[in-house]
Amino acid sequence: MENLLAECETRLSQAEARWQTSSSLSNERNRVNASAPVESNAQNTPKARSKNRAANLAALQLLQDAYPQVFAAQPVRALKIGIQEDLIADAKVAKNKIKRALASFVRSPNYLRSLQAGAARVDLQGQEVGEVTAEEAEHARQQLREMHKLRKQRQKEQEQEALRREKEERMNAKLDQLLTLNRR
Repeated sequence: MENLLAECETRLSQAEARWQTSSSLSNERNRVNASAPVESNAQNTPKARSKNRAANLAALQLLQDAYPQVFAAQPVRALKIGIQEDLIADAKVAKNKIKRALASFVRSPNYLRSLQAGAARVDLQGQEVGEVTAEEAEHARQQLREMHKLRKQRQKEQEQEALRREKEERMNAKLDQLLTLNRR
């Protein structure tokens, strides 16, 4: 029982020290931020990524509606090199939407899988205008491998964070029980 109380006191003092450190760092950070130019790192928040993803999908939907033979969900076909200029010249969709949609489309796993050596590239009318080279196909495979690697890394980090939170919650519950027993 004495050991557990000592452990509780140690953890409590550590938590208080962390809180004091974080509050002093927070005050210092506020002073620095007040004098520094504002730089937003909002792109990295889950909410910002979700908004970006929604905007990308909406822009892609515009292209799919305007050019269903080219931007169909299935089968995904390799696009002509320079198709962005053709889309801008055609002026059916705003330039910023074109850029956003194309970036989203060509980075999708389905598009990268469609880039096989010798596969036909299509123009805005759906006509074959070229082929995917072996180098382009290899580059697409490398991008897919990197995507999978990042996804696995993110998943592992999320699992570790969940385990850490669960362990912390269990420890806090035990400490609460001990404190309750100690008060009796």
